[in-house]
Amino acid sequence: MPPGPWTREQLLGLCATNPEQVVDLTFALVARVEQLAQEIEDLRRQVNQNSRNSSKPPSSDGYGKPAPKSLREKSGKSSGGQPGHPGHRLKMVAEPDHVVQHTPESCRHCGCALAQEVSTSHERRQVSDLVVRMEVTEHQAHSVRCPDCGTVNVGAFPPGITQPTQYGPDIKAFITYCDTYQLLPSERVCEMVYDLTGHALSEGTLYNANEKLYGALASYEAQVQEQLRAASVAHFDESGLRVQGKLHWLHSASTVLLTHYTVHARRGQEGIDAGGILPGFTGTAVHDGWLPYRLYTRCQHALCNAHHERELQAVLDNDDQDWARDLREHLHTIKAAVDQAAAAGRISLDEQTLKEFAAGYDAIIRRGLEANPVPERTTPGKRGRAKKTKTRNLLERLDQYRDDVLRFMYDFRVPYTNNQGERDIRMTKVQQKVSGTFRSLDGAKIFCRIRGYISTVRKHGLPVLAQIRAALEGHPFMPSV
Repeated sequence: MPPGPWTREQLLGLCATNPEQVVDLTFALVARVEQLAQEIEDLRRQVNQNSRNSSKPPSSDGYGKPAPKSLREKSGKSSGGQPGHPGHRLKMVAEPDHVVQHTPESCRHCGCALAQEVSTSHERRQVSDLVVRMEVTEHQAHSVRCPDCGTVNVGAFPPGITQPTQYGPDIKAFITYCDTYQLLPSERVCEMVYDLTGHALSEGTLYNANEKLYGALASYEAQVQEQLRAASVAHFDESGLRVQGKLHWLHSASTVLLTHYTVHARRGQEGIDAGGILPGFTGTAVHDGWLPYRLYTRCQHALCNAHHERELQAVLDNDDQDWARDLREHLHTIKAAVDQAAAAGRISLDEQTLKEFAAGYDAIIRRGLEANPVPERTTPGKRGRAKKTKTRNLLERLDQYRDDVLRFMYDFRVPYTNNQGERDIRMTKVQQKVSGTFRSLDGAKIFCRIRGYISTVRKHGLPVLAQIRAALEGHPFMPSV
């Protein structure tokens, strides 16, 4: 029998002479059809993925897909500043650096000279501008001979003044600020310094400044790790980071006032442990559904419902199942009730409301499970369980970890989403887009510690540049407990 394709006559002949081979062929064709149908379904879902129904960033949507649309509901407020907002404007200063007098030289009516006349009044207008130049301070250590014993005494240079020529803390703080906060590549930082001051600063000087700041922040980092371990609620996230062209992982741990980053070659438990926070954490860890977080059993867990909303949107886009819309609306209803109770000064919902919300959640999940049964293997001879659909896997996860999904309902300190963790990790992704990869693992570690310090400083409402300078002088900002 030829391998195929077959003619009608060949198949009829095969049925008459070898029916068992026809049965085997039929099963093989059915299995192949099932495999191709699953591949088509997987590809269709993959093509339909965008930033609204998956964890893909908006930048990956491209122009061919719908414009990114937030899943957040509108607040009803108009855009721009809200009533009562203080606003910002340039104010006059009492003591300007320079005063320029503008006095009329002659009368515009009769031409009489006015140079010797006294001003009767004046109008003030101030122009604020930026003046950038390199200021050089020379230190001179003098030698003086004692008139009594003849000993030559040499004056001491201030601490830190060790070279014939060197850069001071202000320029070091500025270039570190540009590199690690504004995320300018090192070459462009050097170009900017040259354009502003005429000094050809090297990339090695920038690296040395960052390395010095990294060392100065060791005590700061230890204190932040200790405070994060003691936090009642902390956010955890991870994202890919390129180091020497190879994939590494950035692990973040944060609260509304603290940020800590770790870079490691591993994404899983080894990388998380290297951060030194989650292994000793006993509060509530807010994160996405990535399984390795479940290895830490000393703490409670809360799942990010922004991830769930995107997955529910994918169910609506691909399968159009009503339970997904109902569950999303139910979660919004619970969140609104929690927000209203918290605004009223309450610390929890009443027991009856909690029971009703939990029962409603369970009822929707049961509907979803009934609409998405576990698939049965239809091809004889194949071992193992049939592959579950993504929708079925989502439902089982929402069912198994229902308490973690609804943690925000039981504990008002726990937020509805892990947006805090995702915001804290977002700018490091911008750095990767700008610079592509770190040249060394040490450089990545230096960036992570400094960037965590900058994030913490910003969360406390402090000026970043001034706090970088303070750290370089040995006085880093230390967040209070």
